Amino acid sequence: MALKPTIFKFNIALTDVDQQQYLDLNLTVAKHPSETDERMMTRVLAYCLNASDGLAFASGLSANDEPDIWQKSLDGRILKWIEVGEPSAERLRKASHLAEQVMVYSFNTKSELWWSRSAEEITAAKVQAVQFDWAGISECVTLVRRTLGLSVTITDQSALISTDTKTIEVTWRLLNQP
Repeated sequence: MALKPTIFKFNIALTDVDQQQYLDLNLTVAKHPSETDERMMTRVLAYCLNASDGLAFASGLSANDEPDIWQKSLDGRILKWIEVGEPSAERLRKASHLAEQVMVYSFNTKSELWWSRSAEEITAAKVQAVQFDWAGISECVTLVRRTLGLSVTITDQSALISTDTKTIEVTWRLLNQP
């Protein structure tokens, strides 16, 4: 019998200073049985960084032909294809033929090695790559609860993620500009 995903509920007060955007997000996140808390929190942060109408969590790990997050137009075109982790350059190249914009959010200790091996191909495919600070992402795990209220403030290349009792800063850097 296959294991079922664990469902998490996030209520997020999002302030994106860079985009002058202030939103209340109610996200339901299905955590795949093989997914780590770090990866799930990276998906939530990537969602916050791209928050807009039509943005949704896709099947991700459960479907080989879907990203982690995507945004579709009303006529079904894929506007954004967002991957989390260190996907193959081939996967990103295929995604760039399907979507108007492709982004990848790398987050773990092997990000540097992945980027050194794939940078040329990923940039050639016009994919934007972002690397989150591993220390910040791993600290986010201390916040994880099945139901969680967060305040996320984004400015420059930093996100302050706060609960009633704790605040964590996650920084990132752009690996390329396609």
